[in-house]
Amino acid sequence: MTIEVRKGSRRSGRRARMAQRAAPPLVNPAPPGQAGGAYRPLSDADMAVIYRAALHLLDDLGMGEVPGRLADALLAAGGRRVRGERIALPPAMVKAAIAAAPSTFTLHGRDPARSITVGGQAVHFGTGGAAVQTLDLDSGLYRASTLADLHDFTRLQDTLTNVSWFTRCCIATDMADEWALDVNTAYALLKNTTKPVATAFTLPEHVAPLVEMFDIAAGGAGRFAERPFVKAHISPVISPMRFGADAVDVTYQCLAHNIPVSCITAAQAGATAPATLAGFLAQSLAETLASLVMVQVVKPGHPMVFSNWPLVIDLRTGAFAGGGGEIAVLNAASAQLSNSLGLVSGVACSMTDAKAIDAQYGAEKGLTSLAAALAGGNLIYESSGMTASLLGASFEAFVLDDEMHAATYRALRGVEVSEDNIGLEAIHAAVLGEGHFLGGAQTLAAMERDYVYPAIADRLTPRAWAEAGATDAWTRANAKVREVLAEHRPRYLTDAQDAAIRKGFTIL
Repeated sequence: MTIEVRKGSRRSGRRARMAQRAAPPLVNPAPPGQAGGAYRPLSDADMAVIYRAALHLLDDLGMGEVPGRLADALLAAGGRRVRGERIALPPAMVKAAIAAAPSTFTLHGRDPARSITVGGQAVHFGTGGAAVQTLDLDSGLYRASTLADLHDFTRLQDTLTNVSWFTRCCIATDMADEWALDVNTAYALLKNTTKPVATAFTLPEHVAPLVEMFDIAAGGAGRFAERPFVKAHISPVISPMRFGADAVDVTYQCLAHNIPVSCITAAQAGATAPATLAGFLAQSLAETLASLVMVQVVKPGHPMVFSNWPLVIDLRTGAFAGGGGEIAVLNAASAQLSNSLGLVSGVACSMTDAKAIDAQYGAEKGLTSLAAALAGGNLIYESSGMTASLLGASFEAFVLDDEMHAATYRALRGVEVSEDNIGLEAIHAAVLGEGHFLGGAQTLAAMERDYVYPAIADRLTPRAWAEAGATDAWTRANAKVREVLAEHRPRYLTDAQDAAIRKGFTIL
């Protein structure tokens, strides 16, 4: 009987230790916000040349199609007319805008614990995109994205640790008009997450009424402006080198309501920008600086994400190419340029051209996201869930990308070197003792402190993998998505807030 008890104790103790080791660590070994900047595709001399070229373009060529009130504001701030109706932005004016722009600021979550500070060397992965198709959980094929998909994507990412903020990733194509789209997109964000969120306003007249909705969620009239938890994605500059009137009007409205803005330049190499990478970077930097000048002239000190997103087309076909070495190095270089100017950098990556969750998907996402992070991109957009050259969004991809981000953050954390970490005594003890480090105090401490353990990626032996069903990553991610969507149904709006929103807006 005594022997049986000892056996049971050993077995139960071993099971307890295995369960403890299988559980996620109490402290995330590599949380979002790790420092980037180790990858420098451009030398200091390269950056100086590109910056001077960008200043020359703004001063000599200037910006075209400038809307009237913006033209008046730019001229009053030091701009001048050139080449007809174009408006030049002199170097002194550009440098004043850079100096006025915040180098760091807070992206607020409705839950203050989920707010993030952006800028400096901190790297955060988030979302973006406007996918019109969703990879169906059941069929594995693409279909038109719906409002229900947007609610589900928002609920899913709310549970993902390594997604720092959520921008609506798909367009609800079942909405009847632009107003219904903007209203119901905003409501989906408020209902399903308390992370920092971002959306787009299709028309400038949509901004003020939607701020009323944000005020309801914030607790009363004027409360949203005190602590804005929604930022706007706007593209006020259209490549090459001209403003877009509607987007400029949206920008004015956002500034008036204290909404942080992400002003996105999305030139395409060989189409709307030079095919040479250096020429592309010069023009794209100039265009994003034009957005910055606009924001800082209209409202000095307003928080703006300097979202210089170099995009690439396949020059053989003209099709957008979201994956590949060129887009990896261009967005890394963009982050490097933005950070060198002391601006909050926004870049894009993980825009795989793959339609399925396959080897192409993994290679393109891993390459582009790691390059952008290592270069120090403060906010890395499009990096979660996007597929099919931004035409598609995938639930499974959200789960897999979250795990990829964890590994990237761990790579950014790097190696801490100290006498304790080297642990000469532990090496002596293992070599002269049992001949291994398993179970040692140093190993157990490092296990929780230094290692990130995947939940979806498979590390079984081939035999154990076969016995467990021989599943692939897509299948395991699909199961995880179904589990989350079945169980995670947050109520981030009170009944009173929900009723007030529904009274003032048509919620579908």
